[in-house]
Amino acid sequence: MKSVAIATLGCKTNQFESAAMLEQFTRSGYRVVPFSEPADIYVINSCTVTARTDAETRRLIRRARRLNPAARIVATGCYAQVSPQELSRMPEVDVVLGNREKLDSTLLTDASEDMVKDAGQATGGALLHLTSFAEHTRAFLQVQNGCDSFCSYCIVPYARGRSRSVSPAEVLEGVRRLVDSGFREVVLTGIHLGAYGLDLSPGESLACLVERILEETSLERLRIGSLEPNEFDDRLISLFSRSPRVCHHFHIPLQSGCDSVLTLMGRPYDAAYLRSLLERVIAAMPDSFLGSDIIAGFPGESDREFQTTCTLVEQLPLADLHVFPYSLRPGTRAASLPGHLPPAVIRDRAARLRNIAASKKELFLQRAVGGDILVLGQQFDPVSRTVRGLSRNYIQAQFPGTAADVNLEQALTVVEIREGRALCRRR
Repeated sequence: MKSVAIATLGCKTNQFESAAMLEQFTRSGYRVVPFSEPADIYVINSCTVTARTDAETRRLIRRARRLNPAARIVATGCYAQVSPQELSRMPEVDVVLGNREKLDSTLLTDASEDMVKDAGQATGGALLHLTSFAEHTRAFLQVQNGCDSFCSYCIVPYARGRSRSVSPAEVLEGVRRLVDSGFREVVLTGIHLGAYGLDLSPGESLACLVERILEETSLERLRIGSLEPNEFDDRLISLFSRSPRVCHHFHIPLQSGCDSVLTLMGRPYDAAYLRSLLERVIAAMPDSFLGSDIIAGFPGESDREFQTTCTLVEQLPLADLHVFPYSLRPGTRAASLPGHLPPAVIRDRAARLRNIAASKKELFLQRAVGGDILVLGQQFDPVSRTVRGLSRNYIQAQFPGTAADVNLEQALTVVEIREGRALCRRR
């Protein structure tokens, strides 16, 4: 039996697509092994959001060749889509496949030359058919791909193409199939999830899709992926707050808290809107875990502008931040902006934002102590006789239990917070 190993970098969409590739390999008789072991085929599903992820892709390619000099090495993903020549020049790489091509199992195993179609020519959404996923109690369902926003710092529209949505009927069928396979939670994902349905005829919306999932399936827990601030409207807030099946965990990428920087980024909102939005979400769903993305050290960002962002972030009801040090991406508008900052300044600003994020997350977790949370058991540790799981509002939890608690949701009381995890007892 031949073996395959896949390394995945980047977003939930990439993770979902890697799961789809693994399932195709399994159906074809391949044995899946960890990327750290010798394999007959290595697939590196790359990200290109930052220069660091590009470098990590190259490192993984070289590592795969060392693990098995005779292996077939496939480079794919967003880095491969945007810069196929760079990867093709690497002597370790056998073939480079684009984001559309990587979902064709015959190309993964047999293609002898690079195949990277223009992402801008992609049309229509395609629901990837998964019957299992790496996490045995949660599944991710990709309902949208591509992006039309073209923010000045972002290469993703060039890597993923224009926004394309999966039809509601296919999404509903996908949810039902996952429920029938035993999943209690489904996470809706997309590159630009808030744009769901705008390209369909007749037009659809994310709110309509969520309503249909809640009305027409028996799914117990629905989690929503990242939503842009200007697309998180009052209809969605009302819908999410009314249904106990929607997890109160929302990722809302702000990118900056300073109006002048937001304008340079091409973001269609200002700081006042951000403040109003997050306050409305918390007013409707006080237990919500609100996460966000922030870019540190955007070109031309002054000390005063950075401090404006820090002040706003400290004041907002956020529970966590993903902090991205600005990384120059050739082909984006931001690459040609004046005032690119020294790496040391960018690192310092990123560190300050991460310190703020750590404090806000600790405050959020401490507020949960003494209260009850609904936890879906995910993993049993036979040594400690404890179960680890995830609450609806994204609290990592641990409690005494058995293997029978895996894939069961139960109400627990938070006793204390230790190293970012809620230690719980049964009610």
